Formats: sequence, structure tokens, C-alpha cells
Amino acid sequence: MQTIYFDYNATTPLDSAVKAAMQPFFDELWGNPSSVHHVGQHARSLLDQARDRVALVWRAKPSEVVFTSGGTESNNLAIFGTARHLRDKGRHLITSQIEHHAVLHCFQYLEKHEDFKVTYLPVSSEGIISPTDLANAIRPETTLVSLMAANNETGSVQPIAELGKTCRDKGVIFHTDAVQWFGKEPFESIDQFNADLVSVCAHKFYGPKGAGALFIRSPLLPDPILFGGGHENERRAGTENLPAIIGFAEATERFIKSPVFDANKLSVLSNQLISFVDSLEGVTFRGSRTSRLSNTLAFTVDRSDSIALLAGLDMEGVCASSGSACSAGSLEPSHVMLALGLDKRIANSLVRFSLGRNSTIPEVEAVKKILPLVINRVRSN
Repeated sequence: MQTIYFDYNATTPLDSAVKAAMQPFFDELWGNPSSVHHVGQHARSLLDQARDRVALVWRAKPSEVVFTSGGTESNNLAIFGTARHLRDKGRHLITSQIEHHAVLHCFQYLEKHEDFKVTYLPVSSEGIISPTDLANAIRPETTLVSLMAANNETGSVQPIAELGKTCRDKGVIFHTDAVQWFGKEPFESIDQFNADLVSVCAHKFYGPKGAGALFIRSPLLPDPILFGGGHENERRAGTENLPAIIGFAEATERFIKSPVFDANKLSVLSNQLISFVDSLEGVTFRGSRTSRLSNTLAFTVDRSDSIALLAGLDMEGVCASSGSACSAGSLEPSHVMLALGLDKRIANSLVRFSLGRNSTIPEVEAVKKILPLVINRVRSN
């Protein structure tokens, strides 16, 4: 059975050239960068070089690059670290209803356990955050705003530079979870987000898992959330994962300025799928048709549910995803679909296809044949 992998927003395979760049760091270059002897100091120089390489692509200062274990840690450090650092100035925070759980759960924790107040901005029916809504939500005591650059479920691309400018004009720290942006959307410099903090994750653009970074605009110094040694300029304790960091730097150099997800190619493929989805009875495209990641499309299916649909697709060799989380046999509807105004029954039937650089027209044609069969089978059960 052929495998058709349409879940690149979840993770990408490790690029062969990135893997080759990492390989020496598993073998001969295994020193601890914090050790004072020559083996450790050689590792330190290579770590510093990796930071310089990333900073050069970002057009940032090397000191503004903090390596982490991935998007989740970057988001946690940005949100917890900044909110706690500025809590004496104010305890009002702003995010949106469609953020990744690595962001939402941070704000919910601060609300529940640390006496912060949080405003959760709504979105349009296409999943877009309004800069006007943001401006109206900012208060004198607002210290941090966190809004994603592109949504992982629908692919909706936010007016992130305008949102960032709104915060900057009002003197509020702005963080963006740009995990889905890098490698897919045009990139000139880290300044294009108008953000003070930007989260990045390597395995979304053909780098290794377990590698990420947080841009922290100088002179901001968020409180650390990990304690131990003075690593990463005392912002992130823990021995640096040098093989993963080298992979992150390599993927950044190769795949960010010239996005590895070719928008021209992928738009053709995803638009074919969207047109096909539009032709199916009881199947509805969700998200924005005009402000969308070129590789991503999401849809809901009447009289069905995500788990049954994904299982049916998987039986036919198609790897897809949804916004639902299955825990102890219970299915939770997509919080993103709920934010778009859907009822729980429909929100519980989300399917997301996210394409990658190896996706092909024959794969799209195969999915066009498989999807109606799966939908009919699910509906008949």
C-alpha cells in the first residue's frame, strides 16, 4: 500500500544534508560546551558559530538567539518568563482563542495559579485576528500580547506585522508563535514581525526534532523557567544539545530565506484539493482562501467525526491530522473550529491536509479518489 503523507504541519522528515551536518556531533565532536578543557571549548566554539549562523539569517544579534528544545519550550519561556518578569508593572495579558495549546495552556495556568487576567481575542469566520480588536483590548496594565503568525490547523496567516505594530505603538511586549511560518512564508528578517519574542521550531522545516529557538529582542530579559547552570546567557539552563543545534542552524540557512515549502508548487496542489472538497456534499472548507499557508487546507465533514475519518484515511495509506485530541477514548472538538463559530458536532469532524516539498499531483489525484470512499464508509457506520 502506498503511503501518502499529508501531515507536514505536524512534522517534516529530516533533510539528508541537515543530517550529514549533524553526524560528526554524534561521533567525534561530542564535548560539553560548558567544560573548560580543549574538548569542551572546541564544542563551545562550534556552538557559538551555530548561534552566529542563525543570527545572520535572522539579521539579529547573536545574543538575541536562545536555543531551546523546540516550539513548546520557546513559547513557555516567552510567556511565563515575560509575564513574571513584568508582573509588577501589570497583570493583564492578551492572546487569542486559536493559539496552539503550547500557548493557551500557559495563559490558562497564569490565570488559574498566578493571579493574572487574560483576554482571549476572538477571530473572524476565516480565523483571522483583528488588529482593531487587539488595540481595543490593550489596557494600561497590559504587559504581554502573544499571537501566532500562522495557524497550525487552518493555515490562516495573520496580519502579524500590523498586530506587532499595534503593540509597539502602545508600549506592550509582543510575542509571536511563528512555528508554522518559518520555511513556508517569505522571510527577510526577524524584524518583519514587529515582535519582541519569536518562537521557532526546526522539525517544521526539515530540521531535527528537539531543536528550536526563541528570539528575544535586546534588552528584554525574561525570567528563566529552567534552573541549573548559566547556559544560554542564563536564560535557559541545561547542557546544550549540540547535534540538534547544528541541525537547526543548517536547516535555517538552507530553508528559511528561500522557503523549503515552494508556495507556487504547493498552491497548485492545495487549490486542487480545495476545489475537490468544495464539490463534496456536506464537506466544508474551513479557514481563509486568500490568507493561507500554501500547503494547508482544513475541512469539516457532516455526519462524521475526526477519529473515524483519520482512521479510514490511514487504512488507505493517507496520513492526515485534525485539531482534536483523543484522551481515554473521548474526543475533544477542535478549539480552533469552535472559535470560528462552529458547534461542537461539526468542530468534531475536522480534517487537515498539510503538504510538503515531496507532495505530488498523483498523490492529490489518489486522495481525491480515496476521500469520498472514506466519507461514505464513515457515514454508513
